[in-house]
Amino acid sequence: MNIRRLYLTVAAALAITACGKDIDGENSNEGGAYVPPPVTMNGFAEGADISWVTQMEGDGVKFYNAEGKETECTALMKQTGFNAIRLRVWVNPDGGWCGKEDVLEKARRAQALGMRIMIDFHYSDTWADPSRQTVPETWTGYSLKQLSDAVKDHTKETLNLLKSNGIDVEWVQVGNEVNSGMLWPLGKIQGYIADKFTGFVNSGYEGVKEIYPAAKVILHVSNGHDSSLFEWFFNLMKLNGAKYDIIGMSLYPSWWENGGWSAWKPVVDKCIANLQKMSADYGRPVIICETGMPVSDPQTAGEAMRYILEKTRAMDNCHGVFYWEPQTDGKWKPASYSALGWNAYDKGAFSNGRPTAALAPFKD
Repeated sequence: MNIRRLYLTVAAALAITACGKDIDGENSNEGGAYVPPPVTMNGFAEGADISWVTQMEGDGVKFYNAEGKETECTALMKQTGFNAIRLRVWVNPDGGWCGKEDVLEKARRAQALGMRIMIDFHYSDTWADPSRQTVPETWTGYSLKQLSDAVKDHTKETLNLLKSNGIDVEWVQVGNEVNSGMLWPLGKIQGYIADKFTGFVNSGYEGVKEIYPAAKVILHVSNGHDSSLFEWFFNLMKLNGAKYDIIGMSLYPSWWENGGWSAWKPVVDKCIANLQKMSADYGRPVIICETGMPVSDPQTAGEAMRYILEKTRAMDNCHGVFYWEPQTDGKWKPASYSALGWNAYDKGAFSNGRPTAALAPFKD
């Protein structure tokens, strides 16, 4: 076992112990062995994507509860009011972060807490989003069929690792923010031509269902406030026979412009209207896979989160809301950001290792 894997295994074991003592104090049998709480896969999901957590720990980042006690991050998420965890998967990432073994360690922590789990496949060795959908290095030069097979095999291999280790998976994203397809150039949507992309989607869908038949497959698109984008995209999916169970959106309702952060409420209102329209038009439930607000203004972020949760909780057809990397503070950044010349992520919700007022609505 290498040093990083040993570290992750010990950290996961400590997380389980902490969960049993600090959160679920009664979760032990008469012999003292830890008994994980059951995972309840129903109701509204209030989730956090904390995919960076093990990498942050490796960099020496520590997390604390309201009383100042050092607390494992997944356990702290549950204390903060979250009931679900989202984890991204990269194929062969630098350092192993977000690779399948790293994902397993984080999923074990969530499972031990009885938290629901979403798995987010990027089908890349690094970030996949509307501006980049890079083929994994080991898949370079693959034919269309080879790529399709690789999508299915990678999906099954990762999910089988989780399942064989007792992990319950409720949702699976086949692709991340796939506005223009994935696995470029073959899988890039060109105007109204999307058959290669939907072939990849269906390969991923089939792979999910072979391992977790009851898991819900999500198609995830950014800019949830942009109804014309969603109408175009999901009409293409319908025309090309894409298989999916849930419509996923990203919602980042405030962005930097003209020297300040833009107003968030009009953007949220447009997203809520879009959620309702997409569900009605395409006959599927919806979910906000990612959201976040500026870390520099936690009070405003809390107001926005309270409004988002109020509106989405009231929708019978919305499965939940996931905050993206809330455990960040606008200062720490991963090696991948440094390599790309990016600044630290500025829409987290922690300060000095503690949750800010931005996350208070998740306890309401």
